[in-house]
Amino acid sequence: MPSTSPSGDAPTSAAAIGRRPGTGPYLDEVTGKGGPHTPVWFMRQAGRSLPEYKQVRGTSSMLEACFDPAMTCEITLQPVRRHGVDAAIFFSDIVIPLAAAGVDIDIVPGVGPVVAEPIRDEAGIAAFPELTPDRLEKIEEAVRLIIGELDPGVALIGFAGAPFTLASYLIEGGPSRNHEHTKSLMYSRPDLWNDLMSRIADLTTVFLRAQVGAGVDAVQLFDSWAGALTQRDYRSLVLPHSTRIFADDVVSSVPRTHFGVGTGELLGAMGEAGPEVVGVDWRIPLDDAATRVPGKVLQGNLDPAMLFADRSALDAEVTRIVAEGRRARAAGARGHVFNLGHGVLPSTDPTAVTHVVELVHELTAE
Repeated sequence: MPSTSPSGDAPTSAAAIGRRPGTGPYLDEVTGKGGPHTPVWFMRQAGRSLPEYKQVRGTSSMLEACFDPAMTCEITLQPVRRHGVDAAIFFSDIVIPLAAAGVDIDIVPGVGPVVAEPIRDEAGIAAFPELTPDRLEKIEEAVRLIIGELDPGVALIGFAGAPFTLASYLIEGGPSRNHEHTKSLMYSRPDLWNDLMSRIADLTTVFLRAQVGAGVDAVQLFDSWAGALTQRDYRSLVLPHSTRIFADDVVSSVPRTHFGVGTGELLGAMGEAGPEVVGVDWRIPLDDAATRVPGKVLQGNLDPAMLFADRSALDAEVTRIVAEGRRARAAGARGHVFNLGHGVLPSTDPTAVTHVVELVHELTAE
C-alpha cells in the first residue's frame, strides 16, 4: 500500500505527478538507459563562485534568497546557462526545511547555520515543530518557475539534508568538528535520539515531497557529517531513518542520490538506504567504490581543489576519473555521473568549471 505523508495527509500518487517531456543525458544515465556522453553537474554549482550570483543576491540573506521563488529560479539556472551542465540543482540550503517549520535558525556568513536554542533534552525534542506542506508554497513555486524555463534535456535535481546532519546542527547549535553533544545524545539516550531522528525524517520527507510534487526530475539526500560515524553506529542509529525517506512513495517516484563527505567506509550502508545513485568523494577511487556499492550508479569524484590547478594537471585528473568511471562500470556500477567529490569552492574560477564540462563531454562522446 502507498504510504501516507508524514503530516498525515492523503498519499500523493506517483502516477499523478506530472513529469516534463524529455529526459536528457542525466536522467538517461541514472535510469540505466545510457546517453550520448557521461553527464556532468556539480554540487554547489548554483551560487557562490559565480559573479552573476553575487549580483542577484545583493544584500539579501541566504534565508531570504531561498524563500524568494524568482531569485531561487534565477540562481538555479545561472550555472546551466554558463557551464552547459546536464542537470540543475535546486538552489537551497540544508537547513531550509528547519526554518520553514519554525526552528529559530540563521545562516551566518563565514560560519554556517546557527541554531538559537540547541536541542539536547527530552523537552527540546518534544517541542520540535512539524513541517506542514502549506509552509512550502514558495519552494513549490520556485520549482515550477525553474521547470518553466529549463530545457527539457536538462534535469532538475531536488535537494535535502539527511537526518543525521540536520540533527547535528540542531544539537550542536552550529557546525562542529567533533559532534560531541550529538554523539553524547546518541550513546546516552538512544531512545531520545531515535525520536528526534524520526521527527527530522518526517520533516525531510515533506520537504522532498513538495519538490517532487512541483516537478523536480530527481532528488539528492546530502549527509554532510555522516563521515564522523563508525559503520556500526551509522547502521543502527542513522540508516533506518534515511531508508524511510528514500522509501516514501512520492520520493521514490524519481531517481534518488545519496551523498556524504568522508563516507568511503559507509558507502555500502548508504547504498542500502535505497538510492539509485551513490555519491563518492575524492578519497575513494570510483572503481573501488563500485565494489562497495555494486549495482548502483556512481556520482563523482573530482577533488574541488583541482579546479585551482593549471589546465594540464586538471585535464589529466579529469581524464583519469573518466577512465575510472569506465572501469567502475566494468566492475559492476550501472553508470557514472561526473561531479566533484564535494561542492564548488567559493573562489573557484568559473571558467575552470566550464572547461571540465566541455572536456568530459568531449572525452565520453559516443
